[in-house]
Amino acid sequence: MTDGVSKSVLLVLAGTSGAGKGSIARQLLDRNPKLWLSVSATTRSPRVGERNGVEYWFLGPEEFSDLEANGGFIESFVVFGKKYGTPRPALDANRAQGSDVVLEIDVQGAAKIKSLYPDALLVFVRTPSSEAQRERLLARDPQFDPELLEARLAAAAGEEAASANFDAVVTNETLSQSVAEIEHLIAAHREAE
Repeated sequence: MTDGVSKSVLLVLAGTSGAGKGSIARQLLDRNPKLWLSVSATTRSPRVGERNGVEYWFLGPEEFSDLEANGGFIESFVVFGKKYGTPRPALDANRAQGSDVVLEIDVQGAAKIKSLYPDALLVFVRTPSSEAQRERLLARDPQFDPELLEARLAAAAGEEAASANFDAVVTNETLSQSVAEIEHLIAAHREAE
């Protein structure tokens, strides 16, 4: 805190596929109406039940590339053959208004965010085991492409290694425990500012 004014917190949730980052973000939003979720853009197709502007902004490759070329993203990377990016204008506007912001992004993007926003709170979310990760990915999409599933499981080792660069690591065994732990991390981060 500075001069009695609460500073906004930029929370970055990243980690392995299937760790539950999206579920954690939704619970945090439900519990804190002053928290704003930055919705990422992607060139991948929506999964069943996903809505444009809610889970992601689903863009065509050309539209994504145009935004990328014109500075429309804070960070953007190719992940499992599809582009993902964090739109810049809305994030900066919400932070300027004092809102706490949560980003749910991949490990590469988290490192870029930390380089641009050193005050960001980076939380790495992991599954309790590789078996739990496999079960969660299949529960999310029973028709998961077997090659993509194996690629995501194989990538987890590299993502786990990157967790050393995060401010905190949360093992998502139960959603309620993970949400409570992250709320505690946010409060401690705000106090430290």
